[in-house]
Amino acid sequence: MLYVLGVVAFALGILISVSLHEAGHMVTAKAFGMKVTRFFVGFGPTLWSFRRGETEYGVKGIPLGGFCKIVGMTPQDDDVAPEDQPRAMWRFPVWKRTIVMGAGSVTHFLLGFAVLWGLFAFVALPDEQKLNTTQPVVNEVSQCVPLKWQVDPDTGGLQDCQAGKDPQSPAAQMGLRHGDKITAIDGQPVTGWEQATDQIRASANKAITITYERDGVSTTTAPVMVPAAERPREDLPRETTFAEVTRDDLEEVGVLGISPVYPTSKAGPIGAFGEAGSFTAQMFERTVVALKRVPEKIPALWDALTGAPRDPNTPMSVVGASRLGGELAQHGLWQEALFLLAGLNFFVGVFNLLPLLPLDGGHMAIAWFEKARSWLYGRIGRADPGRVDYFKLMPITYLVILIGGGFTLLTVAADIVNPITLFGR
Repeated sequence: MLYVLGVVAFALGILISVSLHEAGHMVTAKAFGMKVTRFFVGFGPTLWSFRRGETEYGVKGIPLGGFCKIVGMTPQDDDVAPEDQPRAMWRFPVWKRTIVMGAGSVTHFLLGFAVLWGLFAFVALPDEQKLNTTQPVVNEVSQCVPLKWQVDPDTGGLQDCQAGKDPQSPAAQMGLRHGDKITAIDGQPVTGWEQATDQIRASANKAITITYERDGVSTTTAPVMVPAAERPREDLPRETTFAEVTRDDLEEVGVLGISPVYPTSKAGPIGAFGEAGSFTAQMFERTVVALKRVPEKIPALWDALTGAPRDPNTPMSVVGASRLGGELAQHGLWQEALFLLAGLNFFVGVFNLLPLLPLDGGHMAIAWFEKARSWLYGRIGRADPGRVDYFKLMPITYLVILIGGGFTLLTVAADIVNPITLFGR
C-alpha cells in the first residue's frame, strides 16, 4: 500500500512541477502584456475548464504534463487575429521573450530549491560532519563479509555475501549489536567513523579488539582476526559509482562488517538557505555530467530490454522515477523521495534550456541569434535580414522530436520491463 501511495504521490509531484513550469511561462507573458489564451493541465480531451478574462483554464484527461498557449510565439503563426497582432510574442523585445521562455526552467529551479530548503529546515537529516566528530554507533552487523569485489546488477551495490560460503564477519564474532557505541579499537580511542574506518582498513590479516559501550557498560572484545577484502581505494572521486570501479581501483583492506547510525540534525529556517544553496550547486553539477553521459548510456538501455542486467546509472523515465519514489516510500524514506523529486526538477530545468527546438532553449537561442545577426548586419551596413523562418527549421525540429520520442519510449520500456531498483527484487 505504501508503495502504491509513494508512486502516486511522486507522479503527482512531477505533474505539479510540469504544470508550474507552464504557469511560469503564463505569468511572465501576461506581466509583459502578451496574450495567453489557454492554460491546461494534462493533454487530450477536456474534463473541466473555465474562462477568466481572455484565458481559458482547465484540466484534460491525460495527466502527462500541461501547456499554455501564448499568441504569436513565432512570426509564422497563422492563428493570430488582426487585433492581437501588437501583442504577439515575437514582436516583443528579445529580453522579454527570453524571460518568458526561461521562466519554465527557473520555476523548476525554484521548486527544487524550495524542496531542499524545506528538508534542511524542518527534517532531521543525516549529518556527515557529526558522523566524523562523534563516537560511531553500530547500526547493522553483517553476519558474513564478501572478500571479492562484485557488484550486484540489480541494486548497483556490493554483492551480498552468502553465509557458509563467505567468512563470518569479525563484528558478528565479537558479538556486536545495533546501538553499540565504539569507543576504542585495539586500545586506541575512537572519535569518529572515518577514523574507525581507517584503523579497520589498516588491520587486514591482523587480530584486533573492539571496546564498546552497551547500556552504559564498557566491554572489550577478545581479539578477532580481520580478513583482507577487495574494496575501492579511498582516493577515488566521491561521485564514482560501484559500477564504475575497475580492478585497478581496488585494494585489499580489512573489513569489520558494520554500518554506522548516522547522527541527524536540522539546519533551521535560516541555516537551510545555505545548506540548500550548497546542495543546489552540487545538483547542477551532477545534472550537467548526467546530460553529457546520456548518449553513451543508450546501448545499456537497449541491452536492459534484451535481458541484460539493468545498469543503475542509465537514464530513467517518469515511470522509473515514480517507481523509485514508491520504493523509497515503502521503506519509510520519504525524505530521500523528496531529494529525488528536487533532483528531477533540476534535471528537467537544465534539459529545457538546451538550444534545440522545440525546447524552450531552442526558442531562446533563435531570439538571440536574430538579435546578434541584426547587430552584425547593421555594423557592416547591410539591411536587417529580419526574423528566422521557423518553417525552414522544421526538418531539424522533427528530427529532435523523433530522437526525443524514441529515447522516451526506450526509457519507459526499460523502466517497465527491467526497472532500476534500490532494494532488490
